[in-house]
Amino acid sequence: MIRRTLALIFFCLAASALAAQPAPSNTTATVTATAAIDADSRQTREEMKALLRRYPPELGYVLKLDPTLFGNQTYLANYPALANFVAQHPEVAHNPSYFLDEVTLPNERYEPDPPGLRMWRQIVGDIFGGIAFIIVTSVLIWIIKTLVDQRRWNRLSRVQTEVHGKLLERFTSNDELLAYMQTPAGKRFFESAPIALEAGPRPMHAPISRIFWSLQAGLVLIAMGIGFDLVSLRVKGEASEALYGLGMIGLLVGVALVVSAGVFYALSRKFGLWQPPAANES
Repeated sequence: MIRRTLALIFFCLAASALAAQPAPSNTTATVTATAAIDADSRQTREEMKALLRRYPPELGYVLKLDPTLFGNQTYLANYPALANFVAQHPEVAHNPSYFLDEVTLPNERYEPDPPGLRMWRQIVGDIFGGIAFIIVTSVLIWIIKTLVDQRRWNRLSRVQTEVHGKLLERFTSNDELLAYMQTPAGKRFFESAPIALEAGPRPMHAPISRIFWSLQAGLVLIAMGIGFDLVSLRVKGEASEALYGLGMIGLLVGVALVVSAGVFYALSRKFGLWQPPAANES
């Protein structure tokens, strides 16, 4: 009797435990089905990509531009393998953007430049454009100045040649010419030649103007660089990086000019090219 009672109790406990176990939820089944569908879709897309490689790339461009061609049997008749594939996988025509995701149009291959890069290109282009304008203008000014000096020298030389020729015609003998050349008027006349008669080397002087120009330009660039750096602290985004880069470039170039001015001054003092104002006045 006791054994039957214990067996009945164990049987009831087992039945209650089995009843308490939860049945498989619909959520788990749904997730499993979704994962299977996603795997199938990825596999179909890979097969679609492999199929399009067998045709010219223009086919993928046309299908991506006009997805309605997936339902045009007349157009697909030109590509039998593609027509059979679309017929076996109708989901391709329902969601063509997903299955043609790997197809890149020619105008989509080049991504637009970020604003910071465009700003840098514009600034660098303006700088090189200004430098080119200054170089071309300087060359034109030098050519015009050279032509003007050459024309003036030719005119003076022609006038002097004519005057010397007329003057020599007035002298009847060499003694009269030598006597005239020894007079003060004759010496000044024959020495007033447009061509320099002395062929010795030019004396070297201290580059005072260049030293002061380098110093002034360096100080201006240092101030400009510090200004750009201060402005970059108040600006956010990629414009701040551009301003900071310009400030550092200006600052470094200014420091280089100031240092070069100091080096030139030291070299001038070392080679005896620098003379104080008192020595010049004396």
